[in-house]
Amino acid sequence: MLHGMVIQMNDGQLQTLAQLQAFLDGTTAVDFALSAEERYGFIGRTVRRFGYWRLKRAQKAVVLRFLERVSGYSRQQLTRLVKRGGEPGALLKRYRGSRASFASRYTLADVLLLAHTDSLHGTLSGPATKKLMERAWGLYGDRRYERLSGISVAHLYNLRQRSGYQRHRQVWTKT
Repeated sequence: MLHGMVIQMNDGQLQTLAQLQAFLDGTTAVDFALSAEERYGFIGRTVRRFGYWRLKRAQKAVVLRFLERVSGYSRQQLTRLVKRGGEPGALLKRYRGSRASFASRYTLADVLLLAHTDSLHGTLSGPATKKLMERAWGLYGDRRYERLSGISVAHLYNLRQRSGYQRHRQVWTKT
């Protein structure tokens, strides 16, 4: 299974737009493991720290590219968030899941395990993948597959559509 490394990012060293540009030139996408509220707070603090509203267009683009790279949000989503959040507390999640929603049966770890299994076996059909996971749990006793061993084929395809799966399992084909 894929294991992630936890790194605490200290972005306090990035004080100028030139430093921000150097950071962008030297890194690839970073996965943020924060809740949406914490992520929104980070975006708001960064916008205020660099004085986004008084920057020129090219400089604003550098700040937006930095936020896009670090937060994982799309450029459009960041534009909406930045437009909303000029002052502290303005960037709050406006939506909330209903209180009566069902608990998720399959965790992100299960989705990542499915992505890992698919990468090892070349994304087999749903029934074949289901059988592999049943055997991993039943025959070999691999505890990681305990929940996935009882999954229906239809729900397996649903898990393959989740963003966590899509992020870790991208398949490129010729056109």
